[in-house]
Amino acid sequence: MSSAPQRPEPELTPRTTEYWRSGADGLLRIARCQACGWYLHPPLPICPRCLDRDVRFEPVSGNGTVYSWTINRYPWVPSLPPPYVVATVALVEQEGLHITTSIIDCALDALEIGMPVRVTFEPAGDAWIPLFRP
Repeated sequence: MSSAPQRPEPELTPRTTEYWRSGADGLLRIARCQACGWYLHPPLPICPRCLDRDVRFEPVSGNGTVYSWTINRYPWVPSLPPPYVVATVALVEQEGLHITTSIIDCALDALEIGMPVRVTFEPAGDAWIPLFRP
């Protein structure tokens, strides 16, 4: 029996730690401007729409659709054997709100642009990696 792939732990920085650790309770959190309500991903210290600095992480639904994808076939990380899907998922909360992620539990030939997906998480050190499945 083979073990599950181990995803590399992302670098935790003051700007990204809350994002990477948010999956511990099963909720995806995205930075959001408290003044205008705009979601910012990747997280930024200042809202690009209204220039307000009150940016906090808030839970989102975790629902989205596959915006684009590719199949990685090169063994970049020994603990993550190919092939695997690298995808951009469009979250339902806001037009243009995209996350780069992986699609799991889906046959490679079943992937489609616009496919509905839902977030799930895998631990990686002190982080929780958001992944998506149909």
